[in-house]
Amino acid sequence: MKKVAVIMGSDSDLKVVDAAIKQLDDFDIPYETRIMSAHRTPEAVAEFSKNAYANGFAVIIAAAGKAAHLAGAIAAQTTLPVIGIPIKSSTLDGLDALLSTVQMPAGLPVATVAIDGAVNAAILAAQIIAIEDKKLTMKLVEFKENMKITVLKKDKEFNRNQ
Repeated sequence: MKKVAVIMGSDSDLKVVDAAIKQLDDFDIPYETRIMSAHRTPEAVAEFSKNAYANGFAVIIAAAGKAAHLAGAIAAQTTLPVIGIPIKSSTLDGLDALLSTVQMPAGLPVATVAIDGAVNAAILAAQIIAIEDKKLTMKLVEFKENMKITVLKKDKEFNRNQ
C-alpha cells in the first residue's frame, strides 16, 4: 500500500494533526510525518513535493495555520492529491488559514477539510487510496457502518429517556 505524507507547518500543529495520525493508524495506512514551512523552508517543501510520488506516497496531507500556504506550495510541485487542514492558531479563529488553504488558483487544487478537521483529512486520504485497495475499501465500509450503529444506539437511548 502506498503511504500518506502528513506535513505540518509547525510542531504546534501536532495537537490537531494527532487525530489524523490516529485515524491513519486505525486504517493501517502507512504514513510519514514531517515539519516543513512554506515560508521558512520553501526549498525543502519543493524538494519533498517534487519527489513524493517517486518516494511511494499516494496522498499528502498538509496542516498549517495563519497564512496557511503549505498545502498550496505542495500542490504547486506535485501531481498527487493534496488535502489541506486549516489550523485554528490565530486571533482570526482559523478563518485566515481556511481561506489561504481553500482559495487556490485554477490548476492547483487542494482538497480542504474543516478548520482543525484532521480526522476527515485522514478519512479522505483513505478513500483516495481505497480506489485501488479492496481491503481498505472494506475497512471504510465497516467504519461507516459503525458510525451508523453508534448514532442509532444514541437515538434509541435518547428516545427511551423521554
